[in-house]
Amino acid sequence: MTPEEIKKLPYRPCVGVMVLNAAGEVFVGQRLDRDTDAWQMPQGGVDAGEDPADAALRELEEETGISRDLVEIEAQTDGWLPYDLPHDLVPNIWKGRFRGQEQMWFLLRFKGSDDQVNIQTEIPEFSAWRWLPADALLENIVPFKREVYAAVLKAFADKL
Repeated sequence: MTPEEIKKLPYRPCVGVMVLNAAGEVFVGQRLDRDTDAWQMPQGGVDAGEDPADAALRELEEETGISRDLVEIEAQTDGWLPYDLPHDLVPNIWKGRFRGQEQMWFLLRFKGSDDQVNIQTEIPEFSAWRWLPADALLENIVPFKREVYAAVLKAFADKL
């Protein structure tokens, strides 16, 4: 695909979830489908007609095993935060239908314990997980998501 063709593609509607533990650390998972370090917070698509908050709770459970009764939504971004995929990835992800994602982010407080996290879900997305200090987040995630992660950190700064 040419850069011009990619620029004409829409963004995929998506939610992102920043989960904080009692120590204020952020949940990150190591992407299962990457052969290099690719830590990220849980995220996923919004189904047609689905409320973004419901999508966030659904995606969280699908990716981490953390059920909605173990978290409390504390905040969400005011709007949608877009990011573009690197051009070489566009044809290989989502069948080349999207240029990237526009995400609504939710800040959730985890009220459970680490043994209630289970990344061995029905369709696993992570090979490992850990709690990471918020100030170490940007240096540990894939470069093309750094700008949106910086915006998420800024949006939730008063809660971190």
